[in-house]
Amino acid sequence: MGIDSGLPDFRGNQGFWRAYPALERSSLDFISIASPRAFRQQPKVAWGFYGHRLNLYRQTAPHAGYDILRKWGKNSPCGYMAFTSNVDGHFQKASFDASLITECHGSIHYLQCLDACTTDIWSTDDFTPDVDEENCRLLNEPPRCPHCGGLARPNIYMFGDDEWQEQRVRMQQRRLEHWLLDAERLLVIEIGAGTAIPTTRDFTHAVSFNHRAPVIRINPREPEIHGHPGHVSLAMDGMQALQEINALLTA
Repeated sequence: MGIDSGLPDFRGNQGFWRAYPALERSSLDFISIASPRAFRQQPKVAWGFYGHRLNLYRQTAPHAGYDILRKWGKNSPCGYMAFTSNVDGHFQKASFDASLITECHGSIHYLQCLDACTTDIWSTDDFTPDVDEENCRLLNEPPRCPHCGGLARPNIYMFGDDEWQEQRVRMQQRRLEHWLLDAERLLVIEIGAGTAIPTTRDFTHAVSFNHRAPVIRINPREPEIHGHPGHVSLAMDGMQALQEINALLTA
């Protein structure tokens, strides 16, 4: 979904390093920089990476496919729920009801204490990163925990992460679980969910199996799907597939 809005593709080291060549020069891959250890060992570089992403997500408009999904969901008898592993906050930015979104890996728009001195999380609204993009380094002061004064980090589930404060996501998941109990004739539309980090695919498989729900899998690289006779596999980009399906429905 994010790539069709113009956001970088982190799939594989080459895609990641194309977006962040300074990290390639330092031999830092996505797993290395997306970790609490990076904030402890290289806080300016870690915040250079996440600060750039925060600025980018704030500046980028969600593509037209979000509006199509929201329209379909609002017109469905049981409504909709959105489940995403993206941390960009673009479902909210595209006017999805925030109470109907589950962000299973958290959100870059919230912060927490790096040392987990508290379970509190807070908004990034008061933090504007000043980033040297060529060297992927934060130039201004990083955000601080209001309780202990220590370094703050994004409220995102990272690699090797034992300190993630997941209370916000747990609340989202409970709302989703309650909705699933009452929803009828479910359809899962899965967009761009790969197998390298399979959180979203695992969710798709669970809902499909538990509710006998057909799946439309939209994925230009890994579209294969088996099982339910109603499953549909589309080897397409997300926005293109949504627009073409919508054109058929409209016709």
